[in-house]
Amino acid sequence: MSRGWRQDLAWAGFILGLAMLFGLVQQWPLVRTSWRGELAPRLSQMREQRRAAQFQGVKTIDLARAYAMFQSGEALFIDARPAAEFNELHVPQAINLTPDQVPAGVAEKLAGLAKDREIVVYCGQANCDLALKVAEKLQALGFTWVMVYVGGFRAWDEAGYPADTSK
Repeated sequence: MSRGWRQDLAWAGFILGLAMLFGLVQQWPLVRTSWRGELAPRLSQMREQRRAAQFQGVKTIDLARAYAMFQSGEALFIDARPAAEFNELHVPQAINLTPDQVPAGVAEKLAGLAKDREIVVYCGQANCDLALKVAEKLQALGFTWVMVYVGGFRAWDEAGYPADTSK
């Protein structure tokens, strides 16, 4: 009897080792990149390529442009982060609208807003896609002047720009 479970354990180990070997061979370029210490920049580059392809119709802006638009007061800022993060701290007078709230939340939160109004959507940090998803959905609903501030609220806050806790 004891010989049976040991044999099963040996086969399980063999299959696990074989799977690891196949995985290593399949992902060898990524493993090599990691060993050279170039994984983070490579993953960032891959993320940017995916974003460019997936969200090709969405215009993006940097921190300086977002702040200039905030100062002018002409743009509506939309925070795409979850409500708990928005409630903690956000760009003053921003509206909280997450991807799963579009399109239902648009009728409630953007009622009467002109479709050509400047809208700046942001999320938590540079590697967050929530703002891109909200912007894409707003464009699909006919909003024509939607931009995404890709730096995220973290960079906004670190720059010392105004932040608010009111809802």
